Order: sequence, then C-alpha cells, then structure tokens
Amino acid sequence: MLIRSLDFATIESLQASGRWEDAGDILNREAKALERGGADFIILATNTMHKLADAMMQGVSIPLLHIADATAARIKQQDLRTPGLMATAFTMEQSFYVDRLKAAGLSYILPDAPDRAETHRIIYEELCRDVITADSGTAYRDIAARLVERGADCLILGCTEVGMLLNQELVAVPVFDTTLIHCDAALAMALDD
Repeated sequence: MLIRSLDFATIESLQASGRWEDAGDILNREAKALERGGADFIILATNTMHKLADAMMQGVSIPLLHIADATAARIKQQDLRTPGLMATAFTMEQSFYVDRLKAAGLSYILPDAPDRAETHRIIYEELCRDVITADSGTAYRDIAARLVERGADCLILGCTEVGMLLNQELVAVPVFDTTLIHCDAALAMALDD
C-alpha cells in the first residue's frame, strides 16, 4: 500500500478561492507519483475532490476506484434506489457525484437549499476542525429525517466527516458511510489482484 497525504489547509484554500485547476494539478502529481511507485490502482479518500477525478487521472494508466461508484454499487446490492445525499455543497450541487449515481440507475434526493448550506457549514466550520456539538448533531439528524420524509429509502454520508455526527443508530433508513464503503471496495480490489 502506498499513501500520499496532502495538507488539507492547502486544498481547502484552493476550493474556497475557486482554484480547482490548481488542486487538480496537485492531485495529478500525486497520482503519477503513486503509479511510479508501483500502485495497482488509485483511491482518493475524499468525496468532494472526486470533482477533479478526470484531472487527477490525466496521463495515469492505472484505474481509479471512484467513491461514488463504490457507494452506488453497495446501495444497489441492498435493492435500494433513492438515496438522500448529505455532503459538501460542492458534492451536492455539482454534477460530478450525482451523475454517477444516476448512471448506476439510482435516483437521489438532496436537502433543500437552507439544509444544504447548513450541512456544508457544519462540515467546514466544525467537523473539519474536529469540533462536534450537540446542536450540529441535532441539525444533521433533522436534515436526515427531512430527506426520509421526502422519500429517501437510504442515506449517503457523502463526506468523510459526516459520519462524525450520523450513523445507522441515528437514522431511520439504511445509512451508507462512503468512507467505510470505499475502504471495503479498495480492500476487495487489492485482494482481487
């Protein structure tokens, strides 16, 4: 196993300033280094940065295990079809993630605009800084409940930090933690080689 770890402060700064191309260049450099080091495949241990999956994989010949594909496959294994998605605003509001859910034959339900904003705020202002509050836990449970009321038959924890506040015990429908799913899929892929 080869690991390349990045300083999230750098990536967060590039996200906030809209400098996604620069972030993509960093990821591409790291993916190429992993390939040179002998990696058989790439995983990107973040949902939001999959926005840059194509840029990251430019000139890289080994495959990417996409977190949304692994999550969609796990949902379909349980015969579920309409996940609610709680993630960063980037992941919820742009097409790079939900298009892959649609391609897998899933419908999806997003929180309404105020709930998307609150979900995003809690991720970046609290969870990314290892701040966990009762109020934020309540807010996330309420947002999840509203998604279920609107027809979600399961819930995607679509940011690696969302699991700090939500888990299966707190939600009335099956919960899919993308961090755990991605790890399981990577292990299966590695053992299959």
